[in-house]
Amino acid sequence: MKKAVCIISGGMDSAVSAAIAKAQGYEIVAVHFNYGQRTERKERECFRKLAEDLKVIERYEIDLPFFKTIGASALTDETLEVPTGGIEEGVPITYVPFRNGIFLSIAAAVGEKEQAKAIVIGVVEEDSSGYPDCRESYIRAMERAIDLGTRDETRLKILTPLVHLKKSEIVRKALELGVDLSHTWSCYLEEEEACGLCDSCRLRLAGFERAGERDPIRYRS
Repeated sequence: MKKAVCIISGGMDSAVSAAIAKAQGYEIVAVHFNYGQRTERKERECFRKLAEDLKVIERYEIDLPFFKTIGASALTDETLEVPTGGIEEGVPITYVPFRNGIFLSIAAAVGEKEQAKAIVIGVVEEDSSGYPDCRESYIRAMERAIDLGTRDETRLKILTPLVHLKKSEIVRKALELGVDLSHTWSCYLEEEEACGLCDSCRLRLAGFERAGERDPIRYRS
């Protein structure tokens, strides 16, 4: 059976992307990154639950401590404040420099080892927080670079099943596929109860509201 390397953060988008790949007949090789993010423990916990839900054939938990050394993002540098005043225009301070490029490069190495056919990443271009590494044009460029930098017999497609969807459509897709959304986490700030105020919480809550559904995770406010 064909394999797909699924980058699973523990968030809703990556969980739904992996579920779509499984529904398309891929065996799932799950990859998760611990990179010093504020909610690292909670995201790892969700990843492990999702890996069980998906019945993955292999899983990798990879530590990337250098992101914390670099800083420059409110997700990894606690001297910077995570904005809670509403979704801002432009690239926000929660952007982690070239994070998806690094994640995709490592996923490519795993994919080549596993003889996978695809890498799956839950980027969302239209309804995202303005991250440049979520753009489809960027993903296609990375796909070409990976093709050039791997063995001739390695053919890794990068699948982005959510790239043109709204958050509300992602919520509906999750429910259609039976994804347990209580096993996902989106908050940038908190690990016990989601803050409800950061950009990621706002996008998630708006998606559930527009879909006419209730978010199963707990919120502080």
